[in-house]
This record gives sequence, C-alpha cells and structure tokens, in this order.
Amino acid sequence: MTPAAIEVITAPSSDETLVRLEVHGFVDYDCAEHFFALASRPLEAGPGLRALHLDCKHLDGLDSMGLSMLLMLHRRTTAAGVTLFLDNRSPSLERLLDITGTLDYLAPGHADSLGPSAEAEGVASRRTSDSASAADRSRPGGPEMSS
Repeated sequence: MTPAAIEVITAPSSDETLVRLEVHGFVDYDCAEHFFALASRPLEAGPGLRALHLDCKHLDGLDSMGLSMLLMLHRRTTAAGVTLFLDNRSPSLERLLDITGTLDYLAPGHADSLGPSAEAEGVASRRTSDSASAADRSRPGGPEMSS
C-alpha cells in the first residue's frame, strides 16, 4: 500500500484542549510512518492540548508496524502530557491489542471507549487470556500441577 492508503481526518471540536482524528484504512508497513506523522501533527501545535482521540471506527486493521506506530504515538503523547484515546475500537482491534498485551497500555479502562458493536459482543467483559487461565485452573493437571 502507498501512504494514500491511510487517511487521518481532523474532526471538528469546539474544545481546544482536545483533538479528534478519524483513522481510515489499514495501517501497515507501507503507510505506518505516514500515519504516525499525521497523527502526531496535533502535538506540534503547542501546549494546551490535553487529549488526542483516535476514532478507529473506519480503521480496517493494522499490522505489527501499525501497532508499533500506535505505541510510538502513545509514548509521544504521554511525554507531551496528552492522553491518547482509541475510540470506537472494533472487536478485531480489541482482540489484537489484547493478544499482544498492549490493550491495558494503549487503552487503560478499555471498556470506556469501545465501539457499540464491541460492547454488544461482550469484548470488554471477557479477555481471552483470563478465560483460558480460568479453564486451565479448573482442569486436572492444569498450571498448578506443572513441575
């Protein structure tokens, strides 16, 4: 994909302490740096910004490089004293973040900014790793029996 495959649109806001960006497309190796540059741009506006909301409703997905750019964006926003929010996450994005161990890091209190479809599917209330551990604990010869 080319950098044109990803689009970051600034959504209007009357509050100058927050910026809302809509992410469209698939953030992969070919366009991840372009995504990062566009998503970081509001941080260059100077002090006063307190929250950066990425609306992931139109995000088709991301690969490992896209995840790396999200992590870099989180580090940059944190250093600037800005809170990063990943709003309207799809169940597949939620699962990717959960599997990679980045959900609690990138979306603390993650149930707060899920998309409606993810809430309906119960993604916020069930984490794969927790449910697997519970199943292992209840099974004879589970983790507590390991030598």
